[in-house]
Amino acid sequence: MHISDKIKTLTAEAEVALAPYFAEIDRIAFENTERVMDAFRAHRVAMTNFDGTSGYGYDDRGRDVLDEIWAEVMGAEAAIVRHQIVSGTHALTIGLFGILRPGDVMLSVAGKPYDTLEEVIGLCGTPGNGSLKDFGVDYDQVDLTSDGHFDYETIEQKLNALGDKAKMVFVQRSKGYLNRKTLSVAEIGELAAFVHRVSPHSFVVVDNCYGEFVETLEPTAVGADLIIGSLIKNPGGGMAETGGYLAGTKRAVELCSYRLTSVGVGGEVGATFGHNKSFYKGLFYAPHTTAQAIKTAHLAAYVFNALGFAVEPAWNETRHDIIQSVITGSAEGLCAFCRGIQAGSPVDSHVTPEPWAMPGYNDPVIMAAGAFTQGSSIELSADGPLRPPFTAFFQGGLTYESGKLAIMSAADAVIGG
Repeated sequence: MHISDKIKTLTAEAEVALAPYFAEIDRIAFENTERVMDAFRAHRVAMTNFDGTSGYGYDDRGRDVLDEIWAEVMGAEAAIVRHQIVSGTHALTIGLFGILRPGDVMLSVAGKPYDTLEEVIGLCGTPGNGSLKDFGVDYDQVDLTSDGHFDYETIEQKLNALGDKAKMVFVQRSKGYLNRKTLSVAEIGELAAFVHRVSPHSFVVVDNCYGEFVETLEPTAVGADLIIGSLIKNPGGGMAETGGYLAGTKRAVELCSYRLTSVGVGGEVGATFGHNKSFYKGLFYAPHTTAQAIKTAHLAAYVFNALGFAVEPAWNETRHDIIQSVITGSAEGLCAFCRGIQAGSPVDSHVTPEPWAMPGYNDPVIMAAGAFTQGSSIELSADGPLRPPFTAFFQGGLTYESGKLAIMSAADAVIGG
């Protein structure tokens, strides 16, 4: 791989400046690893937990113990972890349809949810396809304040006006494709306490994608009723090749399990077909792998900021997810960034990514992903919609070393090095 001397020098400078931040990331990874290992010991994980089942999957001890471990690690009462969940959007859909009923209102309090949920909610798409709106579930929204915090005054007004209809208060922890700050666990905990005081019947539901193990607590440990995510992001540790999870209160998880399978059956069934081992192993690796991705994000912020690009978060800011945004300012800049990431990837480095009309998105999207598992966001990837200000959203890196090479490649591609 050819890297210009300018970028090599800049990267070396960045690593010196980032040393204390990397040390703090390692501390968090150690604390999270300790929590995972304590749960493994408490639940007496053994080789027999890796055995697969077929058919209905009754009495799948490995699956059931993994659910218990997951709940403990997430600070929740219950959890379901399944390979039958095909993506983060699928997991979120299970959560939304599991809790919401005709006449209920989903109140999103961190602005618009991720693009792929728009059709699920019924904000766009073809009527009659089966969105929440088709089933009589309404949607309302409160944007964050100009400085990126919850607008408590407006949230309270909405909750009081909606009354019993306000069944769900929805929070997207990560920025998604929005140019805003990611929300911290502490901020979400404050929101949960506020909602439960003002509207005790409301479920506080968090799209936790990209945020797992970035901090030492998850939103369920500070009051959220349900968190939802994908196993091919942070919590799969780069080992899980599919799957998703939902964790929270017993009632919330029970309702979601009835949507996953059927009412009255829930999480008691579901053959694992040999996936258990990769899920256990992925959870074991997750704190360390997430730390590698966070270090890579810090490096990207430093390098591209030094090259004159606006970045979020800044290189010296505390992180609450693994996503790093780089505002390239042009369609070509965004495409060049993604080409550089692709060229620096371990898989399909010879491929040139191009924008396309990806299902579930309203704008053409360009995606770079040289991943061992298709769509795995904890692996090296970058993407963004072709709309102003042409922001590249970068995440992942199974190892810091490979992530570093990709960032250097992307920097050279953008500046024409």
